[in-house]
Amino acid sequence: MKVAKFGGTSMADAGQIAKVVSIIQSDPDRRIVVVSAPGKRNKADTKVTDMLIDLAKAVMDSRPYEKELSNVLERFGQIQQAFGLDNAITQQIEQDLRSRLSNPIHEKAVFMDMIKAAGEDYCARLLAAVLTKKGTPARYVNPRQAGLLLSDEFGNAQVLPESYQNLASLRQSKEVVIFPGFFGYTRDGRLATFPRGGSDITGSILAAAVKADLYENFTDVDCVYAVDPKIVPNAPPIRVLTYREMRELSYAGFGVFHDEAVVPAVKAGIPICIKNTNNPASPGTMVVPQRPYRRGEVTGIASAGGFSTIYLGKYMMNRQIGFGRRLLQILEDNRLSFEHVPSGIDNMSVILRTEGLRAPVQQRVLERIRQELDPDDLSIEHDLALIMVVGEGMRYAVGMAARACGALAENGINIEMINQGASEISIMFGVKQPDQAKAVRALSRTLLGVGDPPTGQPA
Repeated sequence: MKVAKFGGTSMADAGQIAKVVSIIQSDPDRRIVVVSAPGKRNKADTKVTDMLIDLAKAVMDSRPYEKELSNVLERFGQIQQAFGLDNAITQQIEQDLRSRLSNPIHEKAVFMDMIKAAGEDYCARLLAAVLTKKGTPARYVNPRQAGLLLSDEFGNAQVLPESYQNLASLRQSKEVVIFPGFFGYTRDGRLATFPRGGSDITGSILAAAVKADLYENFTDVDCVYAVDPKIVPNAPPIRVLTYREMRELSYAGFGVFHDEAVVPAVKAGIPICIKNTNNPASPGTMVVPQRPYRRGEVTGIASAGGFSTIYLGKYMMNRQIGFGRRLLQILEDNRLSFEHVPSGIDNMSVILRTEGLRAPVQQRVLERIRQELDPDDLSIEHDLALIMVVGEGMRYAVGMAARACGALAENGINIEMINQGASEISIMFGVKQPDQAKAVRALSRTLLGVGDPPTGQPA
């Protein structure tokens, strides 16, 4: 039994959905299908989720919103018309969306989640209708009715343990189950969403719940590449990854798969296959518990911008019991999660995502640190990029950090921070964001043997 998830580009329009229908019908083991909202049809297009966010913002700002509403309904109407479905389905979509918009706005985050999740919900309804018309009985399943329960962290929810038992019965369905990704419901019945890109998480949860033999994640690339092809055009494909490698690479910028989506599959021991909707015959990339590897082998290099560092210095910091706990408590009180905390005996850095550090939040955090921890030095730096070098073969391999640092030094790139994970399968570098692409290319040449030489140097 397979659980298959199709991303936004796979559901972008009727032509793409026709490919999805063909893929589902080509393999009777694909019994549960998870869908994203329609994505971009071309580079200049807008994702339906972004359209819904604009719609929600217009309502919250008490602005006219009929244009935004019309744009959303038009996208679904085009799909309905292309497949000759009954007009009733788009009438139901409009009625449901208008009903959502009429809800009182007690909490903006709750209202936003309710609106932006509509794209996945309507897409699932349409796909179920298309499949049934094409001769494959399918049924739309609502996450609330199925029992997908989430925490009440709106926009950043996490699955609750009882969800797995609730969802297990979907395995018995005689029809193909079409399940909307990205959202579930809190225990008190309010809709909540995962982080953006969370349909991957929904698929992984369902695969674990029904004990699937394989979780297929269909996207718009043939496989996972060792480095971003936009930075290094001749990046080699990766055919097999371990769960740990995939999570590290996804966290640091491999947008093909959400890093949190690895976790349910890992716990259930379910392999993941990343495939291309536009080229389903390609074998894709398998993500498995273990794989053979060579010592010193680097699997991939990922990078992501948008990080900030809070730096604290204080003599005898190491002797102050609870210093780190109190610092992290200040972050928690401001609903900030940290990414890394490199430290020395008299200094500590906290790396976090810049998007959470809006000016008022930043000011509150720094003021509390000054008042409660009395540091000798306190500063904050933005525009930091993290680069992750990952590979199971890096474990116990001597000289990996030296080679990587040498590559960066030779290309005039200053290392703001370096950190090696306890598992020894990854080394993380912090560099200034303007140096991000240059650093990735330098590391790719040295550690992967791919990429063009620096400008002015012979090949």
